[in-house]
Amino acid sequence: TDEEKVKELVERARQIYQARDERIAALRDEDVDEFYGCVLCQSFAPTHISVISPDRTANCGAINWLDGRAAYKLDPEGPVFAIPKGECLDPIRGEYSGVNEVVAERSLGEFTRVYLHSAFEHPHTSCGCFQGICFYIPEVDAFGIVHRDYPGETPVGMRFSTMAGETSGGKQVEGFLGLSIQYIRSPKFLQADGGLRRVVWMPKELKEMLKDSIPEDLYDKIATEEDATSADELLEFLQRVGHPWILG
Repeated sequence: TDEEKVKELVERARQIYQARDERIAALRDEDVDEFYGCVLCQSFAPTHISVISPDRTANCGAINWLDGRAAYKLDPEGPVFAIPKGECLDPIRGEYSGVNEVVAERSLGEFTRVYLHSAFEHPHTSCGCFQGICFYIPEVDAFGIVHRDYPGETPVGMRFSTMAGETSGGKQVEGFLGLSIQYIRSPKFLQADGGLRRVVWMPKELKEMLKDSIPEDLYDKIATEEDATSADELLEFLQRVGHPWILG
């Protein structure tokens, strides 16, 4: 293998992906007439339907709205399909009549409502191949996020592997939400629940990965495993640094 040729191709691929990411970043859910769904994971999560919108990349991180459109056009009978949005029932939670109809049909009636941008009441189902999990921390009434590469404890006393077992399988579990890293960068990320302003903990590696997307005044106030691995330690840290959600 020509190492220099590989480097050249990798750099070209990065430029293409960057252009694609910039293009999708400019699109909002309101700008399109249809979303896309993916049922690739139904072999092990039979009630899971991944709803892909401009503001919500698939949980696995592999399919954004532009990818979904291309996949559907290339193979209309494949696992990726169009979802007519229908009526917008709640623009903040991200609830659409067309999405609800398709989710009810594809989950065989197991679920009839989905909020695209909330972790409560009717959260998006979680398959198992999600890149991370957003989890509610009742002691501080806020959220933590853990990615699958983090092996340690979280402030709720569970590691990613344990949490994934509770969250996956195509279930709607209030307060636990499987997601892609790209969705955390979305301006609509959990907008019904406070968004990034309500996030108080994440592993250091993930925090560095998201540095360009976290507001500058919030970055140092989000705890990592170096600051807290229990709810008590987390509350002490948040009070000390003056996290706006806790003070608010």
